[in-house]
Amino acid sequence: MIPLSVLDLAPVPEGSDAGTALRHSLDLAQHAERLGYRRFWMAEHHSMPGIASAATAVALAYVGAGTSSIRIGAGGVMLPNHAPLVVAEQFGTLEALFPGRVDLGLGRAPGTDRAAAMALRRNLASDENQFPRDVVELMAYFAPEDEQPRVRAIPGEGLSVPIWILGSSLFGAQLAAMLGLPYAFASHFAPAQMMEAIAVYRERFRPSPQLDRPYVMLGFNAFAAETDEEAHLLSTSLMQAFVNLRTGNPGRLPPPVPGYADALPAPARAMLDQVLSCSAIGAPATVRAAIEAFVARTGADELMITSQIHDHAARRRSYEIVADFIG
Repeated sequence: MIPLSVLDLAPVPEGSDAGTALRHSLDLAQHAERLGYRRFWMAEHHSMPGIASAATAVALAYVGAGTSSIRIGAGGVMLPNHAPLVVAEQFGTLEALFPGRVDLGLGRAPGTDRAAAMALRRNLASDENQFPRDVVELMAYFAPEDEQPRVRAIPGEGLSVPIWILGSSLFGAQLAAMLGLPYAFASHFAPAQMMEAIAVYRERFRPSPQLDRPYVMLGFNAFAAETDEEAHLLSTSLMQAFVNLRTGNPGRLPPPVPGYADALPAPARAMLDQVLSCSAIGAPATVRAAIEAFVARTGADELMITSQIHDHAARRRSYEIVADFIG
């Protein structure tokens, strides 16, 4: 079976707060480590009341200090929001603290809306070549001392921090292939171009010092419970969150609502069907069949499992069920 990893957005459920969400993230990372998951990644999002991982490097430092073997990483850092030197220093610091355990996934989306992106960057001017240039600049900061430019990342210089390219379109697939980097596709929320992106990446891949052959990790939603009915109920929290986000009303992760999707208008149901097409929802046997079919269809090298579940105990249990028969 292929490796499994965890993508955690540090969800803030209704009735809770960011501090509790981050403590739950650490608890989940410790749980995932015991269960044998390979990585625990957190994602950068801004101005979203339901996500507590905006300061991704800080959150990862907290998780890293409370774990001992699971790899920790960003899935990802939204590079247009930051100077490459700052990201190199942050993840160089993490690698210095937790040697051999740190990954750095890079995306070119803002991870927020236009107003928050402006508040972060102060300037939204960009061109299509800026992200590739920034990735190459960031990679150079990790080079050994004798290969360094005049500006040096300390910590960072000479450290081995694997770089991943994240994406939900053909752009990231082409860049990852050109640079010879592993590729993580956001199929857990934007699956439309998944198969085409995988094909482009594998066909155009050029070996690099980091990677000698293509390596594809795919995002995948899992809502596993003792029964299909319970799992479908748990999944309605994410359904509500997607509908709220798409209608311009992001908020904290709502509690489950029985029959939620049935009460939606047809366009909203169609949107959810498309967004959640890369998902396993059900009892253990149902989830097993869905994951096996997905891996067979895509040839994924690794899955990044995300479970946006309102109740923390139910979320832990979902990851347990998945780990029982994969990994």
